[in-house]
Amino acid sequence: MKTQNKLRPQHIQKIVETYRDRKGIEKYSHLATLKEVEENDYNLNIPRYVDTFEEEEPIDIKAVMAEIKELEAKRAELDQEIEVYLKELGIVE
Repeated sequence: MKTQNKLRPQHIQKIVETYRDRKGIEKYSHLATLKEVEENDYNLNIPRYVDTFEEEEPIDIKAVMAEIKELEAKRAELDQEIEVYLKELGIVE
């Protein structure tokens, strides 16, 4: 079974209003002229007219590496604590 997007009534209403009012809304709709459609060889694929690209926030690699080192240190501490408990229980020597 594949995932399906669902149009809720408010989405349908926005689509109808945008079409009816001939609105151009950034990242949502574009009112193309016949000349523009002709220049695109009558290709009506949405990405030719509406840019929906959302730029991702840059990742701070140094901060991520520092967090990984911190987590590894905490894990090492926990491993030592667990070893003490296992020795007390006589599970390991």
